[in-house]
Amino acid sequence: MIIPFILLVPLLFTIPIAFCYNQFKQAEQPGYYAFIPYFNIYVLLKIIGKHRKFWWWFFIVFPYINIFMLFLMLIELGKCCRKFKVWEEFMAAILPYIFFPMIARQGAKYTLPKDLVRPKKSGAREWFDAIVFAVVAALIIRTYIFEAFTIPSSSMEKSLCVGDYLIVSKIHYGPKGQNTPLSFPFVHNTLPFSKTKKSYLEWIKLPYHRYPGTSKIKRYDPIVFNYPGGDTVCDKFQSSVSYYDLVREYGRERVWNDSYNFGKVIAHPVDKRENYIKRLIGMPGDTLQIIDGVVFINGEKAFQPENMQHNYTVATTSGGLNKKLMDKYDITEGYRTEDPNNIVLNISEKVANELCQLPFITSVTRHIAAAGTETNSSIFPNRPDLYPWNVDNYGPIVLPKKGTTVTLTASNLPLYERVIHAYELHELKTEGNRIFIDGKEASSYTFEMDYYWMMGDNRHNSADSRYWGFVPENHIVGKAALIWLSIDKEKGKLRFNRMFRIPK
Repeated sequence: MIIPFILLVPLLFTIPIAFCYNQFKQAEQPGYYAFIPYFNIYVLLKIIGKHRKFWWWFFIVFPYINIFMLFLMLIELGKCCRKFKVWEEFMAAILPYIFFPMIARQGAKYTLPKDLVRPKKSGAREWFDAIVFAVVAALIIRTYIFEAFTIPSSSMEKSLCVGDYLIVSKIHYGPKGQNTPLSFPFVHNTLPFSKTKKSYLEWIKLPYHRYPGTSKIKRYDPIVFNYPGGDTVCDKFQSSVSYYDLVREYGRERVWNDSYNFGKVIAHPVDKRENYIKRLIGMPGDTLQIIDGVVFINGEKAFQPENMQHNYTVATTSGGLNKKLMDKYDITEGYRTEDPNNIVLNISEKVANELCQLPFITSVTRHIAAAGTETNSSIFPNRPDLYPWNVDNYGPIVLPKKGTTVTLTASNLPLYERVIHAYELHELKTEGNRIFIDGKEASSYTFEMDYYWMMGDNRHNSADSRYWGFVPENHIVGKAALIWLSIDKEKGKLRFNRMFRIPK
């Protein structure tokens, strides 16, 4: 049984507070109060004179923040015993099970907070305290309010461009609690100056929990989320090359044992999987289908962003397009074919129509993979024998919705097997056409979470749900709220026309 986080934290707090037994007695509180979960927090706050401060109670319920709150409570208790030095504050916060019994044996006496005379701080100490406060405040803001994010790839061109710097709002949909609270600050899943060393410890793993947000998740929002396929990676590639594609191509045994070519295989918890940004196309319960590159939701044509791009073959009479023309139409991606007069470009329909008007361009043809062609095992659900889909002709597929039940068969199990065993953590086995979940034969399954469908606006250059399937609700990080800076890295120039814009 998973204990809700709000109940688990006070229990964990009991361990360090229990070592403050002697200080409880000196403060004229029964020593055994230090061992009573929940109540010991109230008594400790009373001892340090903070029990009537509402904001202390408010922040104790927040994961990650409450760890710092406990540190602060223990530091304040140390100050009530006249321990003001930096090393003493460090010991009180980090090693309370050593520090508080030690100072009790040394005869340190408790003083009421109102009678406490605090020594004047030196300039260096003022700076030190200010830096610590700034770091803690920044961590709280980054974890629960907003976080900076850089667009690393062109999957959302031209809606979001490579070199755009975003503010991602976590309060829109509600901030997630940390699954791995013991981690190095201000980095994601690897330590600074390392491409492979984990930045977190998994000694404490907390269940998924999301706090209330200011709005609901909406269709067509540009959303940042943890990459579902990043649950397992080869550290030589991280998430730039899918571990599952490597296994399908080279076999699991080689991927796991050939460390020279693939590196070490690593499993990441949800909150430490790579951050991706795409547009939310499908909501839980939707029926989604792509027909000749056009997305349909529940039988109706989906919204198409103004700057959505596809691959077009541009045939010319002059050997391609020059740089001046490419810059004029803001064309940043393309490649030449074997025919020197043909070039493949990633462009919007608007640009394609404008290029058609140029006298030296003979044709502009959009690429559309016909149904049943260009299928491969990289397309979700990675079974072209059962689902011969491609990026332009896909589905129909029904997105899982919390509380709904689906009939399971050998043919549709590939659609839902990662939902069952990887996202909702059930043991899944098959024997012929028989399906077993948690050791019991099953003919149906009821979903425990909502799932979403994400796609990039640069449709022919986007690794999205067409390749790795559904995005569980516990992977949603936040909404792209503001482009605060935009740099054209190829030209080394600021794109002022993109700065301080709200992504749409």
